[in-house]
Amino acid sequence: MPERSEYSCTLTGASFLFFELKQVLHLKEQGLQDSEIKEQIRAENLFGYKVKSSIKRSLPSVLRRINALDDTLRQMVLEKPVETGKIINLYAIMKTDRLFFEFMSEVVREKLERNDYHLERKDVNVFMTSKAEQDDTVAAWTEMTVDRLKQAYVKVLFDAGIVRDRKTGELSRILMDVELKRHLVSIGDKAYVKAMGEWVE
Repeated sequence: MPERSEYSCTLTGASFLFFELKQVLHLKEQGLQDSEIKEQIRAENLFGYKVKSSIKRSLPSVLRRINALDDTLRQMVLEKPVETGKIINLYAIMKTDRLFFEFMSEVVREKLERNDYHLERKDVNVFMTSKAEQDDTVAAWTEMTVDRLKQAYVKVLFDAGIVRDRKTGELSRILMDVELKRHLVSIGDKAYVKAMGEWVE
């Protein structure tokens, strides 16, 4: 289970960032420290952004996600098929974002367990309203922030392959690599595997 960290709305400015994650992992593999990585990415615009200032917004989230991965998972991102890398990225987002993990666990997992393959707007609305009633931090967010966060959640699920169609909200089960599933369970992260809709004993 994730640590009892504060709820955050950083996904509004971060989103999936899988390409960026792989770029940073390649630099990590070369032995570069976070400060050196920041410098090289800015100097060479390795994220390929039209506006370099966007790096300042996305890079902290990418580094935070990578630092939540052990060496085995980092290697899997670089060596396994893209689909597996995306699942690991989704896992890293959950590891670093308590609210998103709870959304996955309480909404997405429960739907998949019931074989309900349709994520409706009201599902996301009810989740956010419930959290606002339970937590002062979420309650203090503006309507615009909450709307952007809802959109970010759906986009992350789409990029990860769980939402098949963003307009209809059609859901799809991920096909988790057996080695990845075994590793996540072995390091005590069964809750994250379940949150992605996978069955675990």
